[in-house]
Amino acid sequence: MLNTPEVSPAGRNVLTAVVIVAALILQVSVANRLPLPGGVTPDLVLLTVVALALVNGSLTGLVAGFCAGLAADIIPPADHTIGRYALVYCLIGHVCGLASDEMDRQSLVPFFAVAAGALVATVLYAATGMLLGDPRASWTIVTRIVPLQVLYDVMASPFVVWAVLRVTRRFERGERPSRDRSVVPAASYRSGVGTRL
Repeated sequence: MLNTPEVSPAGRNVLTAVVIVAALILQVSVANRLPLPGGVTPDLVLLTVVALALVNGSLTGLVAGFCAGLAADIIPPADHTIGRYALVYCLIGHVCGLASDEMDRQSLVPFFAVAAGALVATVLYAATGMLLGDPRASWTIVTRIVPLQVLYDVMASPFVVWAVLRVTRRFERGERPSRDRSVVPAASYRSGVGTRL
């Protein structure tokens, strides 16, 4: 019986980077333009970080969260202090990654993690804004935005989490080498079923 090797770390890192870039593009070009009530949009980048953390663990969640957050801090229309999203997303990615061992990919854990991540991320982002003197980060604005942000993120989470899980599963299957069809087991030769090449 052949042992299938684990997915290469380099391949997993490339896949993580591609997924984050796709989420950033969709966030800027699609999600930010949605005319939703309350002026709040679903945070596809946060959802992607949570999904990657749940699939790959806390270290991947931490690194992916920091990189995705830093990119979100820089990409227009960023109008806040650089580093706020990087801090928030890396903390959320790390904490959600701690739950990856308990996660069955068919369970509801990802959606609870998304709801908790959206809630904590919105509050953390607002808290860092208050510490840095951002006038848009007042408690009245936060109490209005948090319920809508969590609602929109939970509504978008089935699509984003499903897409990330699907891509990672397909990648893991694609990394495993297929058996060489020219090799026929010796048992089949003994039974007279083997074919000559």
